[in-house]
Amino acid sequence: MIPVTILTGFLGSGKTTLLNRILREEHGRRIAVIENEFGEAGIDHQLLVQQDEQIIEMNNGCVCCSVRGDLVRILGDLAERRRAGRVHFERVIIETTGLADPGPVAQTFFVEEYIAAQYRLDAIITVVDALHGASQLDRHHEAQEQVGFADRLLLSKTDLVEPARTTALAERLRRMNPRAPIQAVHFGEVDVARILDLHAFDLDAVLGTEPDFLSDAGRHHHHHDDVASFVYRDTRPFNFERVQFLFGALLETYGRDLLRYKGMLNIADRSDRVLVQGVHMLMKASSGAPWRADEARENVLVFIGRDLPREIFLRGFALCHEV
Repeated sequence: MIPVTILTGFLGSGKTTLLNRILREEHGRRIAVIENEFGEAGIDHQLLVQQDEQIIEMNNGCVCCSVRGDLVRILGDLAERRRAGRVHFERVIIETTGLADPGPVAQTFFVEEYIAAQYRLDAIITVVDALHGASQLDRHHEAQEQVGFADRLLLSKTDLVEPARTTALAERLRRMNPRAPIQAVHFGEVDVARILDLHAFDLDAVLGTEPDFLSDAGRHHHHHDDVASFVYRDTRPFNFERVQFLFGALLETYGRDLLRYKGMLNIADRSDRVLVQGVHMLMKASSGAPWRADEARENVLVFIGRDLPREIFLRGFALCHEV
């Protein structure tokens, strides 16, 4: 499976600077970068000496592609070229446009069987501009959604603002998405190991290395942001049919506003935990590690979304437990 990282962030946040560093540096990794567009606003002109070509191989082994066509087609074409030995890469980074909701890109790896059989969605990385980030969050829903989708947040341009302002922005980001660690970056200088192979979409792997990953997320905030997070947790086992029905009803009603949700379920009469993860209206459930004899079994569900009716969700799940 080829790991895929989705890189997003609002206009001017520094995504292209980060991509330029990835394509220029001798980092020893073979990465295919799928860029949303070529030209002056995209990857450096000096790198794209063959701008009419859709797939360009760089001297350091990286590959750059245009997303002028359909993402599914380009991913399929890359996989075919890789199998044929015509291009050589180990992983993919997809950059979204600055005004884009990254949800549809992530959903590609849920619904397209041909793509899902070859690629593994690893993580969504969001770059936030420390200088303009607060005002962008105030004025643009897209900026808030990009934060809500993130598995990691990269805070750029921190050298241009006073520390107190950076701290305030970081706290706001944590309230919006407490699951995403925040790291300051300067001119795209970040070790690629900090943004690759995170297994953020492999919940079982995350829980194996970070058992408390889903814990301490219950700080529902009262800030003015549309995007917020909350957690449901309870030790009583779920009735599987009831919780399935509830998820179906919630996704049908609120799926467009559900950015990310993930968690583990304690299902009655099952020895393993059930792991759920979703983007908008597409949800995936899988069998996780067995519950240990010395382990407290519990349900933990984290929801990140836009103006979600928290109490309706919590009351609904409270009705799904075995009597």
